[in-house]
Amino acid sequence: MESQCALCAVSPSATAAASSLPSFLPEMTLEKTDAVEVFAAGEKGRGLRTTKEMLAGEVVFSEAGFAAVVFDSLSMQVCHSCFCRQANLHRCAQCMFACYCDRTCQGAAWEEHKQECAAIKRLGKAPNENTRLVARILWHTQKHTGKVSDNQLTTLDLLEDHISDMAPEDLKELKVAVHNFLEYWPSNSKQYGVEYISHIFGVINCNAFILSDQRGLQAVGVGIFPNLCLVNHDCWPNCTVILNHGNQTALDTAFHSQRRIELRALGTILEGEELTVSYVDFLNLSTERKQLLKKQYYFDCECEHCSHGIKDDLMMGTQEIGGKKPSVDLVKQVANFSLQALSKIEQAHTERNFHEVVQICRECLEKQELLLADTHLYVLRVLRMISEVLSFQQQFQEAAEYARRMVDGYAKLYPPNNALLGMATMRAGVTNWHAGLIEVGHGMICKAYAILLITHGPHHPITKDLERMRTQTEMELHMFKQNEKVYHSMREVAVHNKPSASQRGKVQ
Repeated sequence: MESQCALCAVSPSATAAASSLPSFLPEMTLEKTDAVEVFAAGEKGRGLRTTKEMLAGEVVFSEAGFAAVVFDSLSMQVCHSCFCRQANLHRCAQCMFACYCDRTCQGAAWEEHKQECAAIKRLGKAPNENTRLVARILWHTQKHTGKVSDNQLTTLDLLEDHISDMAPEDLKELKVAVHNFLEYWPSNSKQYGVEYISHIFGVINCNAFILSDQRGLQAVGVGIFPNLCLVNHDCWPNCTVILNHGNQTALDTAFHSQRRIELRALGTILEGEELTVSYVDFLNLSTERKQLLKKQYYFDCECEHCSHGIKDDLMMGTQEIGGKKPSVDLVKQVANFSLQALSKIEQAHTERNFHEVVQICRECLEKQELLLADTHLYVLRVLRMISEVLSFQQQFQEAAEYARRMVDGYAKLYPPNNALLGMATMRAGVTNWHAGLIEVGHGMICKAYAILLITHGPHHPITKDLERMRTQTEMELHMFKQNEKVYHSMREVAVHNKPSASQRGKVQ
């Protein structure tokens, strides 16, 4: 993640730090792979560009993780080897912290876990995820001299840490983090200075990539992927990043890793064109995205969409009443009400008070009706919450309407091949399918499948799930068109898991 924040450009402070790095860490000279090359991207620092034309859905490059850890909050629910989330995991008998699917996963992880295991036993507890990640990075660096494979384009030593840009309170937190790390780091391991340890913490802060579970539906951990760090930001990018399971038949054993990312083209990318991904969700006003990027990545976004506020008008859109726009005061009043409602909705959701979530959502949507457009961010946030909760409560008929409105709004804002749009469309399609609206459901599932073929590829678990759903809904749609009454009758039997009249007759 280089971008204007120059995450991989060598700043004066980084140059000074590099001169004091351990002698066994060689400077990487490799600047090119088959499909991409590093280039000087002006004020952005370094960047990556293509060396040949790429088409939508093509994998620009794959990369095995340098190091990764499970989130603290999910350490007992996610396998520390394959990052699959499941029940009844087996704990490491030594440290009683790391959990695994089975002995196979535990054995596969032992080489990476054994030093961590001893350190946790000595400390008496597991440190937080960032401390664990820094330790894994340093242990990995010692073993592999800072290099995962021959296709790695940079080392962590050359990545920008932005310590010089940190606010005083952030520097205090960094000092505490380094202190906690030194308590955890074994005395019999290679020792590092405070400056270098601080550098690695800074690199993680700016460059870490969130890892998802086996279905790509929930964030479960965090990792470092050096080549990915070279890809700059754009709010309307030409690439997306997904986590995909490793290919066990690959000649390069680095790609046998379960923690492997793919950079995929979202559309045609011309030879020599810079590769970009989005560091933040596009569904924020340009001013809010710029603030988020400045705070987390320390650069001022100057992309076309931020510079010209493209789609900001839709994100704050209002409806016309009798051919006239509502008054500014009225819109402001409803917007303030919506913000307060969203805060209450979030609180109720955290407390799992779903009845209250639905009630507040309905009140808020009633206030917004005829004033705020369905592309307004506050409307979309309410629609997302109420459709998800109602689906969870199996109130599919009502949830389906809200889900359709939400996806219609998303489609006017997101780029056409956007992973979040594809996932939202998939959920909305499933909700409509469960509601018995097979035509709408099948259509949305097909649209989601087309998007995820590009963003995730045909072999990703979520795409395979969608393919099965597409086949099933297509079969049901054919049945529906042949005899609508029979279809609904059979569906009711399936939904309620009750025998049909003919089956009851056979039983008798």
